[in-house]
Amino acid sequence: MVICVILLRTCLTLLLVTLLAGCATRAAVVRDGPASLPPSDPVAAALGRPDYRIGPSDLLKVEVFQVENLSREVRVNNAGRITLPLLGAIDAAGRTTEELEAVIAAGYADRYLQDPQVSVSLQEAASQRVTVEGAVNDPGIFPIASRLTLLQAIALAKGPSNVADERNVVVFRTVDGRRLLARFDLKAIREGVAADPDILGEDMVVVDESGGKVWLRRFIELTPLIGVWGVFR
Repeated sequence: MVICVILLRTCLTLLLVTLLAGCATRAAVVRDGPASLPPSDPVAAALGRPDYRIGPSDLLKVEVFQVENLSREVRVNNAGRITLPLLGAIDAAGRTTEELEAVIAAGYADRYLQDPQVSVSLQEAASQRVTVEGAVNDPGIFPIASRLTLLQAIALAKGPSNVADERNVVVFRTVDGRRLLARFDLKAIREGVAADPDILGEDMVVVDESGGKVWLRRFIELTPLIGVWGVFR
């Protein structure tokens, strides 16, 4: 009986070593690839002012200079409109914040104020979302409230799981109708060796699994079931 247990332990150990070696080779191949992505709007990015279009569920802050009663935070409804005092419902979806500022200023200037100074800022871009999946603790689709980096996007998904290959994280982005991807090394980013790239709305982040970690976890989970745990202690 003891001999059988020892033989079984030896076979499992050899199998695990083989799987780890095979998976390590695979991971080394998968990690090869670019580590940068073009911006979704190269012209806007070059200007340093992305031409963001307001969408439903976005939270906006509207300020009218020196008229505190007219300043407030408003959320765009499902119909793409916001409601402001004196002006009522205004179409906001599809416009930039600069365009909406002009519409609001014109509305107040028409009846109520002389040369109103209106500022509209985006507080929460709920219509812009990022998908995080793969080897993370809480995969899902998350709204982008402000500027978001790769590390922050993965933090929204509660971080890499215990089987994640942190050196092989892929970001998918659609630019001019083409689906592009880039691979990043989270460890290098944390150490400051590589830059933490910006994540844009509609990006998809996929954290790869480490084959070796997956098989090691399965091996540990299965070991007590086959009655050889005591042999290792």
